[in-house]
Amino acid sequence: MDPYLLDGVDFGDVVLSVAKAILAFVICLVATMFMVWFERKVVSRLQNRIGPNTSGPFGILQTLMDGIKLFFKEDNIPKEADPFVFRLAPYLSLIPAFLTFTLIPLGGDFNNGNDGAVTVFGRETFLQVADPPVGILFFLAMSSLGIYGIMLAGWASGSKYPLLGSVRASAQAISYEAALGLSLAAVVLVTGGLSMNSIVMQQAGEGFGGIIPNFNIIVTGFIPFAVFLIAGTAELNRPPFDLVEAEQELVGGFHTEYSGIRFALFFLAEFMNTVTMAAIIVTLFFGGPAGPAFLGSTLGWLTGMFWFLLKLLVFLFAFVWFRASLPRFRYDQLMSLGWKLLIPLSLGWLLVLAGIRVARNGDLGIADSAFGDTLIVIGVAFAILLIGMYVLRSAMTNARRDRLIAAGFNPREVN
Repeated sequence: MDPYLLDGVDFGDVVLSVAKAILAFVICLVATMFMVWFERKVVSRLQNRIGPNTSGPFGILQTLMDGIKLFFKEDNIPKEADPFVFRLAPYLSLIPAFLTFTLIPLGGDFNNGNDGAVTVFGRETFLQVADPPVGILFFLAMSSLGIYGIMLAGWASGSKYPLLGSVRASAQAISYEAALGLSLAAVVLVTGGLSMNSIVMQQAGEGFGGIIPNFNIIVTGFIPFAVFLIAGTAELNRPPFDLVEAEQELVGGFHTEYSGIRFALFFLAEFMNTVTMAAIIVTLFFGGPAGPAFLGSTLGWLTGMFWFLLKLLVFLFAFVWFRASLPRFRYDQLMSLGWKLLIPLSLGWLLVLAGIRVARNGDLGIADSAFGDTLIVIGVAFAILLIGMYVLRSAMTNARRDRLIAAGFNPREVN
């Protein structure tokens, strides 16, 4: 919880909270505008094209021009649509993206045991809008709530193609929400807290040898980060998981019937979610504003902001890189990846981390030392994982063989 709220709430605290929320909203909008321009420029370079270069220096104002154009375009509501839900759906996609962004620590000094607090007008506060004790649970709730906007948009449009796009979105979100939550459970297990600020503090200490950072990507063994990155990309409906829109199949997906400012809100929500997801990844697995401990904090709390922006830019580039280079998955591949690989892998790795934690605390009692118990747990866990992978692959192979035989193929020709 923010330090300035610990001794009660007065009028000044309310003003500071409102000011932080307004500032975060402005930062989020500016970051979204930058992300649209950044994606267009990077994709154009990767595909050997020019990209926007007319509106403003380097085309930096092209996103603003697009927003103004969409704001003044005609806004149509289909005859068969449900007017109230049709108008409400874009806001249900946009609001969760912003509320998630309010959890992100944007800066602060986390070195030498500091908690990242800064002093503003005589009040000590964090450089984030809110730091609830259940921040990760709030993030999961908002990521689940965002799908309602897409589902209601497809249903309320009164057309079969948007409805098909929204049904795809619901199935995709359910498939990858479980893997996302299990990878977050690994972070909670090793940090011991649900608050975003406390998770950053846990990663700010010195790691192995005083040089390697104590970031969760290392502490959790990389697997939860990889699962979270893939599942997060699927949650964003970005390539190669953009089957929700699938222009070649569904004419435009769930927002086919939208135009004008309401279409712009969906467009804004997609890119705002991209910025927010990148910030969440940086916070949970790469220390957020915390930099390598041996480098110190020369600029005070500004050092944390520098590290956060640098890490954020790296992951924004990664999302654009995925879009420019990876082909779209088939729908059966999309569902198989979520249910048959990511969920078993993240669940198995969570059990491994839990076993290692119990063994390191000396609570297992199999060998004569905690180190011996840890080695036993690791050996048994990897043996079980290998057996599980073999059994799962055999089951998938047999199921595929049965489908091909049922389709009329000769059993001798089916491998």
